[in-house]
Amino acid sequence: MTAMNWTDIDTVLLDMDGTLLDLRFDNYFWQEHLPAMYAQRLRTDVAEARAKLFSHMKELEGTLDWYCLDYWSASLELDVLGLKRELAHMIGFRPEAQRFLDALGQVGKHRLLVTNAHRDVLLLKLEHTLLDRHLDEVVSAHDFRKPKEDPSFWDDLRQAHCFDPARTLLLDDNPQVLQSAREFGIAHLLGITRPDSTREPKEWADFPAVESFLDILPR
Repeated sequence: MTAMNWTDIDTVLLDMDGTLLDLRFDNYFWQEHLPAMYAQRLRTDVAEARAKLFSHMKELEGTLDWYCLDYWSASLELDVLGLKRELAHMIGFRPEAQRFLDALGQVGKHRLLVTNAHRDVLLLKLEHTLLDRHLDEVVSAHDFRKPKEDPSFWDDLRQAHCFDPARTLLLDDNPQVLQSAREFGIAHLLGITRPDSTREPKEWADFPAVESFLDILPR
């Protein structure tokens, strides 16, 4: 990707999981820890519980329920937030995220966290990272009752938090979210090639993407 032209950007919208925070925590929780706990509740083996869980998740992909802690706790009959707290030591930043956020602040960019995460999960992660100290505002898509994958989400966000789409940058590791933002009219869109530090980089076809925040650090 080419270097960012920061003179064209006033507002930076930032995803949380897989963008500012390492997706390692979430991937391990949903793919390993939760299936194991679900298997115990069902009194079955982990493979069967994982298959059942993943099938359910696939049906909800792109909806707000997919991200909703209350939905999954009720559906699985498990304390999902409590299970997440068991692994809270795994929550952490992607490399150089704090430096990048602080550099944005130093050059006067408005830093707005925009996450699909449920408010309880958001608070858990803020508690363990103090991420909000590096931001100007924090928004959960649950506040608007629609996920970022819904193009109308961005119009609601603009009405609640004034920004000019033509002078706004969105960083997100989810191509469906970037596509919905593009349809809304956000001019500057950037993916993340390595949202999970334990996995190989992702290939991006439709959007420019970056692995290291150092490559786009405003100066």
